[in-house]
Amino acid sequence: MELTPIAERFILHWGEMGSRWGVNRTVAQIHALLYLSDRPLAADDIADTLGVARSNVSTSLKELQSWRLARVVHKLGDRRDHFETSKDVWELFKLIVEGRRQREIDPTLTMLRDSLTSPEIDNESDETAQRLRDTLQFLETLTTWSDEMLRLKPETLMKALGVGAKISRTVRRTKS
Repeated sequence: MELTPIAERFILHWGEMGSRWGVNRTVAQIHALLYLSDRPLAADDIADTLGVARSNVSTSLKELQSWRLARVVHKLGDRRDHFETSKDVWELFKLIVEGRRQREIDPTLTMLRDSLTSPEIDNESDETAQRLRDTLQFLETLTTWSDEMLRLKPETLMKALGVGAKISRTVRRTKS
C-alpha cells in the first residue's frame, strides 16, 4: 500500500502522540493506518506499509483488539485475517475514554475509597486525609460528568461542547 504524503504525516504524528499518551508508537501508527485505509488490511500489508516487523504488527494488533480499537474481518477467498477500525471519530473517542477510565481512573477510585475507609487512615495527618478526599471527590465528579457526556448522541454532544465554550468565554470576560 502506497501512502500519500499527508497520510504518512498523519500516521507518523499519530504515532508520536500515542507515545506521549503512553501508547506504543507502532500501536498508534497501525491504528492511524487502519483509520485512514479505505479497506481492511492484512497484517502483512500493514508491516510492509509501515516498514515494521510482522511480529510487532501482530502484537500491536492484539493490543488494539483488547482495547476494541481494531477488529478482525474476513475476505472471501483469502484465509488471512484482515483488520479494520471504526471510521467514526466519536465512536473511537468513546472507546478510548472508556478504556483509559477502566485502566487508569477506576483503579485509582478503588484505591482512594479503600484507603479512606481503612482503619489505617486514622494514622494519616488531617491534611493527607483531606487531600485524598478532595482527589476522590474530583475524580468522582469528573467520571460522572464524563459518563453523562458519553451517553449523548454525537450531535447533542457537539452542541453541549459549543454551549460550554460560550459559557467559558463569558465567565473569562466577566472576570477581566
